[in-house]
Amino acid sequence: MQIRELAVAGAYEITPKQHGDPRGVFLEWFKADPFADAVGHRLDLQQANASVSAAGVLRGIHYADVPPGQAKYVTCPQGAVLDVVVDLRTGSATFGQWDSVLLDDVDRRAIYLGEGLGHAFMSLEDGSTVLYLCSTGYNPTAEHGIHPLDPEVGIEWPTTARDGSPLTAQLSDKDTAAPTLAQAREQGLLPTRDAVQAHLASLRG
Repeated sequence: MQIRELAVAGAYEITPKQHGDPRGVFLEWFKADPFADAVGHRLDLQQANASVSAAGVLRGIHYADVPPGQAKYVTCPQGAVLDVVVDLRTGSATFGQWDSVLLDDVDRRAIYLGEGLGHAFMSLEDGSTVLYLCSTGYNPTAEHGIHPLDPEVGIEWPTTARDGSPLTAQLSDKDTAAPTLAQAREQGLLPTRDAVQAHLASLRG
């Protein structure tokens, strides 16, 4: 297993070692000790989610209030998605910046997004299945969104599906109505770097 920190601090790409033979493939897509060594604390698993999306479906940018926030460890066992992390921590040196990892059923990578970071992905194939390990359970009053097509964030979403056909972004009503990054900041809806650092210190302590 290889773990690489992304351009947004607190987010990591995880590439597992795959063991294949004529019967198929086996891999360990999460290992507690290497994860804790890289991140600095263990993942407190409180909920596991799954979503299945048609090609072009765009989910996010989602985040949660800190504390406690919601860290996510995400993989795509079937299909392919471009998974994106956005730094939403006001006061962070990389505030507003994003990075991405292709999650698919070939390399079978995963991505970890720590508390205070925004998460979004676009499905590149019908039936793309995404699995999430979450550090907190669903709390609708503490969970928010930023519009994924906000030009200030400037995410370069794919325009071509896995099979080469053109992609059209499909958003939920909730994500369509989400504020821009500037609006969320003006309304005081974003996590702060200091709150995130204090929360992480409590996890490491």
